[in-house]
Amino acid sequence: MSDGDSSAATAAGGDRPAEIDTAGAAADATDRRRLGAVVLAVLISQVLLYPGVPDLVVALGAPAGIDAGMWFLVAEFGAFVTFAVVWGALSDALGTRVPLIVTGALGGAASYVALASLPGLGLGFGAALLVRVVGGALTIGAFSLSITLLMDLRGGNGRNMGTAGFAIGLGAAVGSVVGGSLAGLGALYPVYAGAVVLAAAGLLAATVDDRRRTAAANNLGASDSEASDSASETDGGGFRDVLARARTTPGLLVPLAFGFVDRLTAGFFALVGVYYFQDPATFGLSAAGAGATLALFFVPFALLQSPLGALSDRIGRFLPVVAGSLAYGVATVGVGVAPAYPIAAALMVLVGVCGALMAPATMALVTDLVEPEVRGAAMGLFNVFGSLGFLAGFLVGGSATGAFGYTPAFLAVGGLELAIALALLPAVRSLSPGAGVIGRLGAEG
Repeated sequence: MSDGDSSAATAAGGDRPAEIDTAGAAADATDRRRLGAVVLAVLISQVLLYPGVPDLVVALGAPAGIDAGMWFLVAEFGAFVTFAVVWGALSDALGTRVPLIVTGALGGAASYVALASLPGLGLGFGAALLVRVVGGALTIGAFSLSITLLMDLRGGNGRNMGTAGFAIGLGAAVGSVVGGSLAGLGALYPVYAGAVVLAAAGLLAATVDDRRRTAAANNLGASDSEASDSASETDGGGFRDVLARARTTPGLLVPLAFGFVDRLTAGFFALVGVYYFQDPATFGLSAAGAGATLALFFVPFALLQSPLGALSDRIGRFLPVVAGSLAYGVATVGVGVAPAYPIAAALMVLVGVCGALMAPATMALVTDLVEPEVRGAAMGLFNVFGSLGFLAGFLVGGSATGAFGYTPAFLAVGGLELAIALALLPAVRSLSPGAGVIGRLGAEG
């Protein structure tokens, strides 16, 4: 082509890349909001049950006490652990995410309906635990793949994971408050409400552009041949290949370890915290009061996720992950030794702020480390470790509380958060040195 022809082509089509980029950014923003809403709905449906667990397990045929509540939560999260990577690697191998999200959400809603039907059928607590396993296996697909699809968007990993974190925190806050109120009306009301919300999540997910199928995020600006080559590499990998590539990513165990211990404390609060705040020997709150107290953690955790996630894009992951984890551990211990409810409530707010600082940076670190072709498997692994953390929080928290009481249990869980943060401090520094003045001060300190 001559210079004149080239100039003419540039004049005629020079604005097209900018137009495409603007349109792509607008589409990303729309889908970011929709995916955030899907994650929000999944979390609401899950947390709706937590404040009323002491009465719900009795309605399902279990004896009263923290042990039954522990196994009720363990059944669901055991399925999360087993199936999170399966969903992620399957979506990578098939080259699609949205249909799997819809399937998981609608299937999870059906499991809630089945759970609420058990007392009327005369089936015992064992059947309830089985339904929880099936429901967990389905729901984790909707949750994990919605976050993975957020990873496929442009706009900054911290911003995208901040959206996920905001939805998680807000969903937990809304679920805990509304669930506590519904539990006061009847033990099964939160279950029915959870089914409705989870079904709505599935319908909303169906409206999202499946970027894993179109490869819009990964191949924007690439030539047709490059896009074809990329698609071929992704589609030809197969289930085992994408899973193996995610597992062998250097440094991936660091955010996985933080994800484990962070969610361990969240699982601890979801079980032990509910009993702790309702116990007549401590604060003697109602189910609604306990739900509102959990919301003191979840509201700041939600509202600060997006700005603090974006902050980690600017200053690096080191300071948010390490400093946030250290403060989080100290505040968790403080809740367990608080002499009066107002002090415990204030510390719950502080726990939420610290969680908002570290959570999106930890998830963004996963995105920083892995290739786009294995994001589904990598986020699946992250959710496996997170679900193992929830399981450990339930089991350790429930067992320690039953054996030693609330204060030693809080000390053990908060101390573990501190130990992980200190032990992995050098590893986080090497993976994500600070950027900007604040980030450099934290990383060099």
